[in-house]
Amino acid sequence: MTTKPKARKFRIKRAAPAAAPQGTETPKATSATSSDVPPAAGAAQDNASEPVNSARATAASPASAPPRSTPSPAPRSGEVASADEVSGEQDIDAIRREGLTGRQLRMARRVAQKHGLAPTSDFDAVRLLRDQGIDPFQRSNMLELVVPQDQKSTGTALSKNRIQLPQTVPAGGRNVPSTDVNPMERRMREISDIQRDITKRRRRKMALLAVRLAFFVGLPTLMGGYYFYKIATPMYATDSQFLIIQNEGTGGLGPLGGLLPTQFANSADSIATQSYLQSKDAMLRLDRDVGFMQHFSDPEIDPIQRMHPDASNEEAYKFYKDNVKIGYDPTEGMIRMEVIAADPAVATDFSQHLLDYAEERVNALSQQKREDGMRDAREAYEQTVAKRREAQEALIKLQVENGVDPQAVIASIRGQITNYETLLLEKELELAALLDNPRPNRAKVDGAQGDVRRLGAQLDRLNQRMNSATEGTNSLAQQAVSLQLAQADLAAADAALQASLTQMEQARTEASRQVRYLTVAVRPVASQSATYPRKFENTILTFLIFAGIYLMLSLTSSILKEQVTK
Repeated sequence: MTTKPKARKFRIKRAAPAAAPQGTETPKATSATSSDVPPAAGAAQDNASEPVNSARATAASPASAPPRSTPSPAPRSGEVASADEVSGEQDIDAIRREGLTGRQLRMARRVAQKHGLAPTSDFDAVRLLRDQGIDPFQRSNMLELVVPQDQKSTGTALSKNRIQLPQTVPAGGRNVPSTDVNPMERRMREISDIQRDITKRRRRKMALLAVRLAFFVGLPTLMGGYYFYKIATPMYATDSQFLIIQNEGTGGLGPLGGLLPTQFANSADSIATQSYLQSKDAMLRLDRDVGFMQHFSDPEIDPIQRMHPDASNEEAYKFYKDNVKIGYDPTEGMIRMEVIAADPAVATDFSQHLLDYAEERVNALSQQKREDGMRDAREAYEQTVAKRREAQEALIKLQVENGVDPQAVIASIRGQITNYETLLLEKELELAALLDNPRPNRAKVDGAQGDVRRLGAQLDRLNQRMNSATEGTNSLAQQAVSLQLAQADLAAADAALQASLTQMEQARTEASRQVRYLTVAVRPVASQSATYPRKFENTILTFLIFAGIYLMLSLTSSILKEQVTK
């Protein structure tokens, strides 16, 4: 709360001695103060006491106690003393209305006790301190309460001699500012100067940092954004996806052979196809068919994305790798291709030709293997057929030369010999039975003996014929052996021919399994809006790149500077 009205009332009361009774003597110091100090000096004193409130300014008037370093004025009269008591009570009431806290009041009592005063209450302590020209709430006074015991006496003496409020100076004196400065104020002023200097340097560094960022980061970002938004030629991308599958059927070996499904080709075929599409050979073939280099040498394309008209194959291949992007996903077996061009129709044409090249390459991947397998199986089959034909011709030749079947003739002779031997044995048994009779029938005996003799003769002829058929170089046995060997050769040729046929069928099945098919999952479709450049994303990327470069350079320079200063 302000006490400026109270101070104004107090000054009015100090003018009262002019109206005092005739017998009352006005103090000399009061008259000197009222007559010698000009109004301008009083106003200057009031403005100079800014940290102190108006109540202390009132207490610093000539009616209050002068500082201890100055001589005491003459004693006041009884009327003036009564006026001081009344003003003291009014001051206490004004202090109560200021709303001071309990901590401030306790501190004021402690300061009053430190200065040897005897206040009757906390508010009276505030009034007495203000009458003494001491601000109980000043920081220096609060710090003096916590000084050590051995310094309290010195601090008390210094505080008694310290002038806390502006004092009136007689007119005509030397009003020179004192060179004694409070250490706390000097320290606070030095701290304030240091803070201002730190703030100034910090602002200067921040300004330099902003300039560097604007030059090394902001300006390149603006240039990149201007290029992407205003200069860069729009590029159109055509996407397509295809996969390579192989036949897993078994051909015609069984009724269920054609029902077996196909599966994805191995990753080697897909990687080989991807490598071919990204090769210089595919680029040169695309240039011969549809003019790849001519399209990217068009003057309508901006200088950064335009190819030099006389560019070499290596330079054109760099453009080809940047504008034809192919990726292979091993988990799905899918090959994704993106073709970029300045015209959507041209991009679609490029993509379609590349798909045709990929299909031709896929068909040629296993063609050599299929041809080699089938050629070997075909040659083996032809040799087997020739050998069987030779064996069959040899057998027929033997049969024609002999005229008869030696094995059949030998078997017939052996059958006849067996039959005659059986009849001969029966006749001999019958003859023996007749001879066992004491008085046999001569006619039967002679008949039986004739039968035995005839059967034996016939058996001898058959045995002789048999012997002639099995002996000699041109015997029936030799002819039979030749026929058996020829038949064995023919049987072996038949078995070899059957194995060759089986091998031929397996080779055909394996060749069919080696067939690769290129299946286009996503056909290339012309784009209606430009895909590149991505203006906002590229601008942000430019900012991040230059910011990262600046950060690395600044960190490097800081580290080098720190190492040099060490």
